[in-house]
Amino acid sequence: MNFISRIFSILTVGLIAALPATAADNNTEYPGRVKYPDVKFIELDDLHKQKNDVIIIDARSSYEYETLRIKGALNISLSSKTFGEELEKIRKDTSKPIVFYCNGKTCMKSYKAVRQAKFFKIDDVMAFDAGIFDWAKSYPGEAVLLGESPINPKNLISKSELKKHMLKPADFGRRVGSGTMVLDVRDLRQREAIGFFPGYERRVGLDDGKKLLKYINRAKSQGKTLLVYDEVGKQVRWLQYTLEKAGLKSYYFMDGGAKGYYEMLAQP
Repeated sequence: MNFISRIFSILTVGLIAALPATAADNNTEYPGRVKYPDVKFIELDDLHKQKNDVIIIDARSSYEYETLRIKGALNISLSSKTFGEELEKIRKDTSKPIVFYCNGKTCMKSYKAVRQAKFFKIDDVMAFDAGIFDWAKSYPGEAVLLGESPINPKNLISKSELKKHMLKPADFGRRVGSGTMVLDVRDLRQREAIGFFPGYERRVGLDDGKKLLKYINRAKSQGKTLLVYDEVGKQVRWLQYTLEKAGLKSYYFMDGGAKGYYEMLAQP
């Protein structure tokens, strides 16, 4: 290394070391802030202070919203065909800033919702990228869990507790039998014509709460183990709250969902 290269290297290291720690932390803790640098965001405590001066919108599915949400938040799913129309109606009624949120720091829906809003010419929009779990833990009085508020943060299901009920696709398949009931909770757009487990499988969308509860109670009364899978293994975490509230103890989810099962079948 020549003299000029050495000096450049020293200066580069010095500049990196001089960067604020918070910037580096945010890059690691909030990957969306790096991926969507054009999206304005609001911090947890700032949103709490300003919650009466902004419109808070949950960009997740209706099932996620009904399970756990910020108190007073509206629900306009990012996947909704009327996403833009509903935002336009809100903007006609108020000039308040609009804040989108989703599950947490690695969930990108809040950022995508901001971009989508801008596409529809909706201005003064931002993302609350800390998400619902940080909010519920910090402000339980301003959160709603299964229709009840305030919530007890101890009732929030941890990732480790969810993991206890996850089975690899092969293990999930081996469990299917006379002592089990299988639920395919994918939505209509995701389901294939034929299910994975004919004779054992029922199909019910997460938005059909009445039918879903019927199957849960049936499995419980018959002493059967409930085996549930969705598309990619993400939506079942919200169903776990309903299962626990119903008092069902024997239940498992498919890790990776239907996609994981297809990948397993494709392996040589």
